[in-house]
Amino acid sequence: MTTKDSIQEQQAPPAVLTIAGSDSSGGAGIQADLKTFMAHGTYGLSVITAITAQNTQAVHSASRVSPNMVAQQMSAVMSDIDVRAAKTGMLADAEVIEAVATSWQSALEIRGTAIPLVVDPVMVSTSGTQLLDADALTTLREKLLPLATIVTPNLREAEALLNMAPYAIDSVNAMRQAALQISTQFNVEVTIVKGGHLQLADPGTVVDVVYERALDNFTQVSSARIDSVNTHGTGCTLSAAIAANLAKGLVIADAVRNGIRYVNE
Repeated sequence: MTTKDSIQEQQAPPAVLTIAGSDSSGGAGIQADLKTFMAHGTYGLSVITAITAQNTQAVHSASRVSPNMVAQQMSAVMSDIDVRAAKTGMLADAEVIEAVATSWQSALEIRGTAIPLVVDPVMVSTSGTQLLDADALTTLREKLLPLATIVTPNLREAEALLNMAPYAIDSVNAMRQAALQISTQFNVEVTIVKGGHLQLADPGTVVDVVYERALDNFTQVSSARIDSVNTHGTGCTLSAAIAANLAKGLVIADAVRNGIRYVNE
C-alpha cells in the first residue's frame, strides 16, 4: 500500500448500515437515516425491507421486500464493507425479522467481532398506520431484541414489547421501570424509552429515560418540547444518529446523549 492509499484509507468515513423501509416522502425510514448518517460525517449503507407509498399525512400502501432479498442485501453489504454500526427500523413482518436476525448473526460469526446494533422497534407510523402484526412482534422479541446493543421504543412500543395495556406507561417512573424490564428481559445493554407522548406537569418539557444495564444506572434527559406538527421521522433520526455516533467510536453514553441532542436541535 502506498502512503497516498494509506492516508485515503485513514480518512475514509466509518460505514453505518440502516435496515429499514423506504419512505417516498423522504421524511422517515431509509431516506431519513441516510441524511442523518451524512450529517454525522459517516458513510451510509442500506438494506431495504419494505417500500411504502406515503407522504407527511399518511401511509397509503406498503409492500415488503422478500425475506430472501433482504438476506441477500445484508450478505452483499456485510461481506464486503467494514460496517462499524447498524440500526433497524420498519421490518414489515415476522419472516423479514427472522431473515434480518439470522443474517446479522451470520455476519457477526464471519466477522468475528461485535458490531453495535440499534433497534428502533417501529410498530406504528406517526400517522397511525399499523406496521407490525402480532406474529412479527413475537419474532421481534424472541429473535432480534436479544441481538440489540440499544433499543429505542416510544411509550406505546415499550408497552407492546412488555405486553402491557396501552397507556399503562403514564409517568416518568413508569418509563424507568419499563426501560429496566426491557433491558433485563431481552438482555439489552441500553434501553431508551422516549417520552415525547407523555404529558408532564410542565408541557414545555420532554423527558427521555436511558437505562444502562451494566451500570444499573438511569439517566433522565430533559429537552424543550418543540412546538411543531413536523414530527414525522424523529424516531428514525434518533436511532440513526446514535448508530452514526457509535460508528465514529463514541462510547454508548456519549452516543446516546449526542443523538438526543441532535434530534432536539
